[in-house]
Order: sequence, then structure tokens, then C-alpha cells
Amino acid sequence: MTIPSVGTNLAASRPASRSRLLLAALVVACVLGFGLLVPALVPSQLALTLMTQAVISAVLATGIGFMIRQNGLTSFGHAAFFGLAAYALALNGKFGLMPTEIAIILAIVLPAILAFVAGLGIVRLPGLAFSMLTLAVAQSFHEIFLRWRDLANGDDGMAVRLPSTLFGMDIVVFQQPATMFVVCWIVLVVIIGGLWLIARSRFGLLTIAIRENEERARYIGFETVVPRAIVYGVSAAVGAIGGVLFVLYNAFVTPGVLHWSLSGEALVMAVIGGARAVWGPALGSVIFFMFKDAAGDLTEHWPAIIGVTLIVVTVLLPHGVSGLLSAIVSKLKGKAQ
Repeated sequence: MTIPSVGTNLAASRPASRSRLLLAALVVACVLGFGLLVPALVPSQLALTLMTQAVISAVLATGIGFMIRQNGLTSFGHAAFFGLAAYALALNGKFGLMPTEIAIILAIVLPAILAFVAGLGIVRLPGLAFSMLTLAVAQSFHEIFLRWRDLANGDDGMAVRLPSTLFGMDIVVFQQPATMFVVCWIVLVVIIGGLWLIARSRFGLLTIAIRENEERARYIGFETVVPRAIVYGVSAAVGAIGGVLFVLYNAFVTPGVLHWSLSGEALVMAVIGGARAVWGPALGSVIFFMFKDAAGDLTEHWPAIIGVTLIVVTVLLPHGVSGLLSAIVSKLKGKAQ
């Protein structure tokens, strides 16, 4: 029996890897193209507004889903990063501290650094303790901005002062549903593509190994805390990007962007869509908003319908809708071969 050499295996794997990357690039191009066509296909401004809000929420849900996938931890406080980024831009506009472009970058980077530093300590906690601590921290920020009226105008919220142009584009681009949908869609696709690359990298595989058996990973010589803290930081950065998009679109912010209910909605989206696939939470966001809009037209008790739906999805589809779609595609591939 002839045993192929390692070099032969590597050579054989390279074309496969290249074909997968080409296929992924083709899928990304098609998805981007679809997003660019949506404003032309959907003439209703109300529908476009709803879809834009869904995509912004999808960014936050994608950040939560990525942490669940890579760390196996559930955050009930990701609204903290979403809201801190939003308030950072609002306060910068109020006090005129720096150009808005720089403020946007800092509004994304600083929550990521905060999450990484905090993660060095809290990712060591078991799942429930971690979830409760993230919830408590987020609610602390909510109370600060709710009660500190001199700083953030409390529950009345703040109008956000934005420049007439941003990154060379007219600010109107970010505040009209048709154009802002395209901007948010492109950002979401880029984020999902970047997270997909991270998940498939050696670092991503390491975090999966740590998630499955941290003790064994540590035993064979890998550092386990820092990679998990990095995942938490990346997840926070994604949530902060969602907060930036929210402020650019609405030009208004209230303490509600820091409330636990926002984290809860994003978590529900991640569960419905399924965190096993990087794109699952984004799909869950679209389903959530469509279902919420339809249920809201039927009854004012739509949260109860959402709750029942969540229970059904959790029981029947433990990996969410994306898991079901992946299983169907796998079966079709098996039959084709």
C-alpha cells in the first residue's frame, strides 16, 4: 500500500482551499450585488426603514453570535458596546472634541479595548456568572447615562450633531433609508466575511478547541485566557460598529441603546438564526424583524408570540434556521455526489 507524502497532501489541499476561497468570493459578490439592488426593488420608504433597522440590529447580533460560536459564552450586556459607541459620537458632537471621522474610529476601538481588558478577567467565569456580570455592567452604563442629565440629557436623549460631509460623502447618504441600507449592508457583509476568515484561521480553530476543552488545550501548552479575551474584544468591536451605524442613521440617541432589552433582542436573533454559522445571527435578525412586524399588525401582545416562536425554534432547531439550511445543503450535495 502506498502512503502519500505530506507534500502531496499539501499540494492537493491547496487547489481545494483556493476553490473554496473563490466560491466564498463569488458568494460575497452575489450578496453585495443583491444588497445594492434592494432599494430599486423596494419602493416603500417604510419598508426600507424597517430593513435598514434590521441590518443595523444584525450587526449587533452577529457580534453576539460570534462570541457564542468561538467562546461558548452568552452575553446579556452587548448593548453596552453598542450604546457606548453611540454616546461617544453624541458627546463628541456636543463638545466638539475632535473630527467626527476620528471619533468614529475611537468609538469602535475603545469599546473593543475595554472588552479585551475586562475579558482577561471575566472570561474565566462559568457561563451563567459571565452572562449575569455582562448584564450588570451594561445596566450600570444605562443608569449612568439615564441619571446624568448634565452630561447626556437623561431619558430625553440627545440630538447628535454631525458634519455636512463624512468620509467624503454627504451626510444625507447616511440618513436616507435607500442609501443607508446599502451602506449598512456593505458593512454587514464585510463584517461577516472578516469573521468567517477569523473563524477559519488557526486562531479561530484554537478558540474552538478551547471552547470544547479548555483544560486539554492548556495542558498541551496553549494560552487560553488571552484568545478568549480577544474574541470578546472583536465581538465588542462589531457591536460598537452597530452603534455607530445607529447614530449616523437616526442622529439621535437615548439611554435605551444601553438597556438590557436591546441585548436580549439581539440574543434572540442569534438564537433564531443560529450561531453555528457566522451569518446565522444576521439571518435571524431579518426573520425577527419580519415576524415582529407581522405579529405587531395582529396584536399588541406580539412579544408573547416572539417568545413562543423562540421556544419552538430552540426545541426543534437547536442550531437555528442557518443550521437547518446547512443540513439541507449538505444532503443535496450528498445526493449530487
